[in-house]
Amino acid sequence: MRGLSKRLAVRRIVASIVVAASTSVCTTAAAAAEYVDAGSYLRSDAEYEAWYRVVHGLRRDFDEICGDTFCEGEYSNLESLRFVCSVERVSGVIAQCVWVFAGSQEEIDPATGRVQVQARSWRCKAPLAPRTTIEALLAALDGDTPLRAPLPATQRSIYDGLADCL
Repeated sequence: MRGLSKRLAVRRIVASIVVAASTSVCTTAAAAAEYVDAGSYLRSDAEYEAWYRVVHGLRRDFDEICGDTFCEGEYSNLESLRFVCSVERVSGVIAQCVWVFAGSQEEIDPATGRVQVQARSWRCKAPLAPRTTIEALLAALDGDTPLRAPLPATQRSIYDGLADCL
């Protein structure tokens, strides 16, 4: 009988440890999921539409100025890959917005015909003021020229962030 109660006690202890460990893992996973992509935070059709207008407007504005500004020199074929913002799930405060670009420089070896490629990517941060919300960002950029629009609570624009980066 005594051996049986010791085994039951050990099983209870092991079960308690397993439950505590799984609770800890769930709590850690929940804490890690504090920030989400802006698209996952937005709640209304109007917010989604504004987000996509801003993203498409940024890409359009970049394409219009690229040849005269950032797309000269070694990496003349810069391409906008994605503009993304991390948003605190509960408050809507943006942690960071980043615009990712890629470009390359190619040379042909005349003796062999081989194409040599130097590829590069850039991760350009938007110069946001602390505690900027996604709603404030959408309101500021949802116009004709989002690239040069002043960001909330600052005199800087996303263009200024690109000038610092590219």
